[in-house]
Amino acid sequence: MTYAGPEDTARATRTGGVPLVPPGFEWPACGECGLPMRFIAQLRLDELAEQGPKGSAEGSGTLAVWMCQNDPGMCDEWDPDSGGNTARLFPAEAALTAAEPPQGETLVAASSGIAYQQVEADNYDEARGSWAESRGVSPRQVLGAWGGEPSWLQGEEVPECPACDRRMSFAAQLEEGHDHEAELGFGGGGCGYAFFCAPCGEAAFLWQC
Repeated sequence: MTYAGPEDTARATRTGGVPLVPPGFEWPACGECGLPMRFIAQLRLDELAEQGPKGSAEGSGTLAVWMCQNDPGMCDEWDPDSGGNTARLFPAEAALTAAEPPQGETLVAASSGIAYQQVEADNYDEARGSWAESRGVSPRQVLGAWGGEPSWLQGEEVPECPACDRRMSFAAQLEEGHDHEAELGFGGGGCGYAFFCAPCGEAAFLWQC
């Protein structure tokens, strides 16, 4: 997944911008500080079958992620169960532009559209480095990986679905961002990991550094 320019309201997979949501949506608040959380990404799961590696879990709809940045590091926003972040599965037709709350840190300063690249490599880190080197650009232009297996920074941490107790399917790994304005807040050099359970309509998010 590589940087493809700003995309503030597109229905495609992106980081930042304004989320597209279904009717009746309410902006999520942090379970610890109570303030509205920052929207960081929307991931179109139908793109998994089209763009992800062979064996990626298929899904439909949009996986949207919010993470508290009102007082970074104080609300356990890296944990999938603490309330400092949330991930939601929306139907594919969700297309209403969400109204930004009047308070709290709610939007990333710059949005990032996603382009997909097929790279032959033994692992994600090698693929990221070789793609950037072949084009003479910074590795920060690589925004993450789509489907397949996550590249953990601190050991495997696959969440279980709260509805069926089964291990969730991996959707995407997200890097911090291509520049300072687009940074998502993973502790400086960290990665985010998004998961879903298609049968139950559940999603989860965590990050490691």
